Amino acid sequence: MDKHEGPDAGTIRLDDPWYDALAVGWGEGESGHEDTPPRRPAGSGGPEPDASDSIYLEVQRSAAFQEVRSRYRGFVVPATAGFLLWYVAYVVAATAAPGFMARPVAGAVNVALLAGLGQFLSTFLLTWAYAGHARRRRDRAALDLRWTVFEQNRYQARARNRSREAGR
Repeated sequence: MDKHEGPDAGTIRLDDPWYDALAVGWGEGESGHEDTPPRRPAGSGGPEPDASDSIYLEVQRSAAFQEVRSRYRGFVVPATAGFLLWYVAYVVAATAAPGFMARPVAGAVNVALLAGLGQFLSTFLLTWAYAGHARRRRDRAALDLRWTVFEQNRYQARARNRSREAGR
């Protein structure tokens, strides 16, 4: 959300898809729309998914979404495997080779202390690398997908409101 100066300083851009995207559909039963049945997960033996669910299914099947997911997996799976290997190697070395881990490097600093500090350092480096990867390779495409879903939901909500108005 951007900060504004002047008379509109406290306003929120309502066309922002990040504003209330998580709250779409909340409280529908409380606002007088009891004629709307509650949503059920697809494949649960209930009715077919409604129009807004089909938007999400359509986006999930799209090539753009699949590209975002493959970029995510392409980073996360090897990074997780590498970090777990590094952690397990540290634990195994600490238990199986205590003499090696106790070997002094400089003064009171030994191999175990350096490896332990290396665990912290690798955590921070991995976090930094993940954030950079997300910013460079996924954020723009994910935001474009989110805008697409937001626009389609807004269009369908307007169509539903028009049909309700016509039905009165």
